[in-house]
Amino acid sequence: MKTVIRVFLFVAIVVLAYMCYQSILTPIEFDKTKETREKEIVSRLIDIRKAELEFKDQKGGFTPSFDTLISFLKNSKKKTVLKEGSLSDKQLESGLTEASAVKIVRSGNMQEIIANGLQNFRRDTAYVSVLQALYGDQYTAENIDSIAIIPYSKGERFDLKVNNTYFNSSQILVPLFEASAEYKTYLFDLNHQEMLNAIDLRKKLEKFPGLKVGSVDEPNNFAGNWE
Repeated sequence: MKTVIRVFLFVAIVVLAYMCYQSILTPIEFDKTKETREKEIVSRLIDIRKAELEFKDQKGGFTPSFDTLISFLKNSKKKTVLKEGSLSDKQLESGLTEASAVKIVRSGNMQEIIANGLQNFRRDTAYVSVLQALYGDQYTAENIDSIAIIPYSKGERFDLKVNNTYFNSSQILVPLFEASAEYKTYLFDLNHQEMLNAIDLRKKLEKFPGLKVGSVDEPNNFAGNWE
């Protein structure tokens, strides 16, 4: 009988020790995985912000449609200045400016160009694809559709909202946008209770339960809630 009790106590101790270990390890592992995933999601939200700001610059307002935004990225052009050479301190002190140097070079007067030391100075305006201008080689026309997808989700898209009719206190129109992903979209496969705890904490703090950039309620300089 004593042997049975000892075995039972040993098993109970092992089980309790394992439960204590798990109670400590689970939230640590949850937070570590959450942090790793959110780095990638933040990067994607920053990419969306770049796209929306460029869209507004060219179209006058934001778009709530990823299909429209992606089509814009694939098919639109952006004016850019190709720069070659720079003005030295001596040239600047002599009164040369970027604008005056460009004017001299474009005049084609070689005597004046040489006199001002502008033989290797160029400022040419060109049009390049918006996709290349914003992201370089990060995205192509074949994979840019992924910008809409929340990493680690079940293929869900970021929630994209706009407010193109917001007027500030000075009655100036200020277009707004926000893109967001809730915890439940990219933490769903982790410990369920830890996910619920994270959501509950954010709600108690009256903060968005996830990651978000921009706001359709008021201007925030298009900042992310991680910044």
